[in-house]
Amino acid sequence: MVTTIEDLPADVLSRALRRLDGRSLAAASCATSGLRALAADPDTWRALCLAEWPSLARLDRRLLLDAIPPRRLFADASPFPSPDASAAPGLELELPERLVSAVDVYARGAPLLSRVVETPTSSSWFLGSPFRVEAVERRKPEPAAPIPCPAELELSWVVVDPARGRAVNVSSRRAVAVDRHWYTGETLVRFATVLGGCKFEAVVSCADLGRVAEVGLAVEDADGAAVASEGALRLLAAAMEAPRRGGEGEHEEATRRYQEFMRRKKGRKESKARREALVDLCCSAASAVVVLTLIAAVALR
Repeated sequence: MVTTIEDLPADVLSRALRRLDGRSLAAASCATSGLRALAADPDTWRALCLAEWPSLARLDRRLLLDAIPPRRLFADASPFPSPDASAAPGLELELPERLVSAVDVYARGAPLLSRVVETPTSSSWFLGSPFRVEAVERRKPEPAAPIPCPAELELSWVVVDPARGRAVNVSSRRAVAVDRHWYTGETLVRFATVLGGCKFEAVVSCADLGRVAEVGLAVEDADGAAVASEGALRLLAAAMEAPRRGGEGEHEEATRRYQEFMRRKKGRKESKARREALVDLCCSAASAVVVLTLIAAVALR
């Protein structure tokens, strides 16, 4: 008598499936109809999401199972978003009225801190101000254990739109740059993705002894100016609807896009400085001509 994996009790198979990662679980669901039925269980995907993003345990269960099914959440938040995400011409995307940010920081693969931030986005004040979300505020620092090496930190920043049941992860997972604050001397660990020509950058500020002092997300355009919240919401809505990108080299690709964005930003800044210097030179020359003309007019009287 031939014994197959499907001969095992369903509860044993379910427990085994919950120990798989997302790709392995999706692959197992393609093997047999029985495994496909077990892999479609929302509780299996919920367990996978909670293992991947511990901050989701702070959310209401209805947010996972009703507003956004766990399988959809994993499919939205696990891959990298498309950098070219933008609304189709003539298509007006509805702006989210509320965003939920599930933020997880890892040190050497182990969860370090988890935060959930709910942001009302419908007020005119919010839409007109620069987009910024604080997961850890400086006046309320995180009492976590010291970090041996801030450069080894990893970050996941999942933005959820509960009304539409969609999500997107705007973090590069691993750091794209590590530097120091020019005044405080804090170590700044930067995680960034480029969406629609703008940079979504999450910064983890580490104070003395490597403690996390601040974690925040902001959006910047190609000129280095802060993007208004209305524009950032449009980019997020488009990214949620756009296809996702997978593959082992996505972190390297995210780093490359970040470095290219910074080079273009530096080039635009230098070009603007040259134009301003040229305008100043022309104004100085014009002023000198006027002065010399007046002096000549007075001397020839």
